[in-house]
Amino acid sequence: MSEELIDICDEKNNLLGIQKEKSVAHKEGLWHRASHIWIYNKKGEILLQLRAKNKSLFPGVWDVSVGGHISAGEDPLTTALREVEEEIGLVVKEEDLEFWEIRTQNLVSGDLKNNEFMYVYLVEFNGDISGLKLQKEEVEKIAFIPVETIERELITEPQKYLPHGQYWNDILDAVKKKLSHNNQ
Repeated sequence: MSEELIDICDEKNNLLGIQKEKSVAHKEGLWHRASHIWIYNKKGEILLQLRAKNKSLFPGVWDVSVGGHISAGEDPLTTALREVEEEIGLVVKEEDLEFWEIRTQNLVSGDLKNNEFMYVYLVEFNGDISGLKLQKEEVEKIAFIPVETIERELITEPQKYLPHGQYWNDILDAVKKKLSHNNQ
C-alpha cells in the first residue's frame, strides 16, 4: 500500500498545487494541513485518545479526540468526518461539527519537522463510547476525562499528554465556555 499523499501549503496556508507523501513533508518540514476534532459531553468531559504504543511519535500518551492529515484534494471538513469514523468508529454529521479555528503547529521531534495548519472542530457527543470500534494502529483506547482532571494533570503529569503547549489550555477554555453557554 502506498503512502498517503497530502497537499503542500506555503507558510500562510495557501495551497501550492504540490502533493507529497506525508513522510516527505515531515522530513522536509513542508507546511500541510490536518483536521483535529475535539469531542466533549455535557458532563464536562473531553474524549481523549491514548495513542497506540506502536506509533513512531509520542506513543502511549493522551491526545486530541481524533486527528488526521488532510489527504491530497480533500477538504478539512471531509477529513474530519472521515477520521472520526476511521479512528474511533463514531459517525457524525457535518452539522454536528462546529468549526473553531485554524491553529498552526511547529513541532520538531528527532528527524520529524511537522509544520501544520490544524483545522479544529468541536462536537458534543453524549452517547456511550464502550461499543465504538477503534483503529488499533492509531488508537489504544479512548476515554471521557473531566476537564478539571486534564487541567490538573497537564501541570502535575504533563508527560501523559502530547505536548501541544498552549493549545491544550485554549481548547479546554473553549469547551468550558461551550458548556457554560449551554447551561444558561
